[in-house]
Amino acid sequence: MIAALSGGGGIGGKWRGARGDASYAGAMDLSRRDLLAAAALPLLAAFAEPELDIPFVPTPHALVEKMLDLAGVGPSDYLIDLGCGDGRIAVAAARRGARALGVDLDPLRLAEAAAAARIAGLEARVRFRRQDLFATPIWEASVIALYLLPRINLALRPRLLTELRPGARIVSHAFDMGDWRAEAEESHDGRRILLWIVPAIAGGRWALTDAAGRAFTLDLDQTYQDVAGTITGAGGVAAIEGGLVRGTRFTFAAGGRAFAGTIAEAAITGSDSAWRATRLD
Repeated sequence: MIAALSGGGGIGGKWRGARGDASYAGAMDLSRRDLLAAAALPLLAAFAEPELDIPFVPTPHALVEKMLDLAGVGPSDYLIDLGCGDGRIAVAAARRGARALGVDLDPLRLAEAAAAARIAGLEARVRFRRQDLFATPIWEASVIALYLLPRINLALRPRLLTELRPGARIVSHAFDMGDWRAEAEESHDGRRILLWIVPAIAGGRWALTDAAGRAFTLDLDQTYQDVAGTITGAGGVAAIEGGLVRGTRFTFAAGGRAFAGTIAEAAITGSDSAWRATRLD
């Protein structure tokens, strides 16, 4: 939804005002808690901070499920919804067995999100926090959900690429990441959803040894998931063709041969163990 820079669940208003961090989860008799929450909503709205300058627009529930399908969300995942609005994406992820965190600045939306988690019986799997999304730690997430605005996606992009682990997925309702090409895009009832997979770092110079013990040098230039460059050795230089990083998986062709391997911090191991490369810089 576009919510108070409140995003994943919806857009409600862009972060404006002091940063905060308060939990809206807790145990209390459900009917009494919900009545208290309902009674407090006008008061929360009157005193809500920060001022929200973008209307709250929720993501349809059916599209929420399509977003989670596209990202392959399951029990092993930890999803963070940056700008969770009324919490529907985080709650839906928890229904699939995932752990989830929703962050937003709008107390009214957060109260609704906490109530939704209680009603669904999912308080043990999903939490909500009042916090600036730009100050929210994201490194533990395996999935990030967004429904923000293009400029906010672009402002978040450096953090997504550098703080998330390779293989983490990012799923967005409506808006892209500029020149970072989406891995997948779908349209449902005129609404688009997009998926990116954080790539490992392949760029740089590598010393490659093939199964015959021959030495080569890889000089790689990386732009997001796309990799170009050259391989030098055996008396010649060949261009890297079709270089692609998807998570830690790296595939390319050079000199008429196809290569596939897994990138670790300082090494690439061929998937057939027929070659290995170590980082030189």
